[in-house]
Amino acid sequence: MLASLGKYTITWEKLPDDFILDDEPVESIDQPLIAAALREILELAGLLHSERLVASNLGICATLDGKLVIKAPDWFYVSSVLPISSQEVRRSYTPNLEGEIPAIVMEFLSATDAGEYSSKQTYPPGKWFFYEQILQVPIYAIFDAIAGELEVYQLNSGRYQLQHPNADGRYWIEQVGIWLGIWQGTKGQRTGHWLRWWDESGQMLLWGEELVEQERQAKEAALQQVEQERQAKEAALQQVEELAAQLRALGGN
Repeated sequence: MLASLGKYTITWEKLPDDFILDDEPVESIDQPLIAAALREILELAGLLHSERLVASNLGICATLDGKLVIKAPDWFYVSSVLPISSQEVRRSYTPNLEGEIPAIVMEFLSATDAGEYSSKQTYPPGKWFFYEQILQVPIYAIFDAIAGELEVYQLNSGRYQLQHPNADGRYWIEQVGIWLGIWQGTKGQRTGHWLRWWDESGQMLLWGEELVEQERQAKEAALQQVEQERQAKEAALQQVEELAAQLRALGGN
């Protein structure tokens, strides 16, 4: 498949099976934890179907003037992809060949450079230029987990425009059908700022451990209710017995 953008001729070609992918180290332990937590919520909420793709640090490919470009976002979501066989392993993703353009791409802010904002157009292009001009991803989110800051950009007339959150500090992600925002707290052994999802009504979607705790509390509350009802019945029965005893005593007199 072929397209043209300015000076670039863009083709969408599958990554060769013998292509050696760069094995770059993850910059911090936080990044994979945040990415996994985002995916977990979608899975538990039943929002990930077989035709959808959610991945982190998976290379997204495009070929510019015959030169392969691969960017591996910290997290991305595709609404519709072509299936692969159970014997295949998805080593990369080529939009327009294997499925739709990603609906949303996220980068977790690097402490070492400003690569997430790079609009460098010459080969190899910067991330911002690649997502905005080559892929034309509708939503680009940049998250600073240390500062607890989230920027969400929406593609409008071919350019990213900074979006403003609602009164609760969240952003409506139309392509996924839920809100995205920041939550501060602890999951596992990490305490800090997290990205989380809220449903259309504003109800926060829960992680697995939170669902388990919610169920435990519900069971505990139900047991307490049963115990309270048992105690109330015992108290009422005792009252009846005391009244009967009083009546018997009066009859004896």
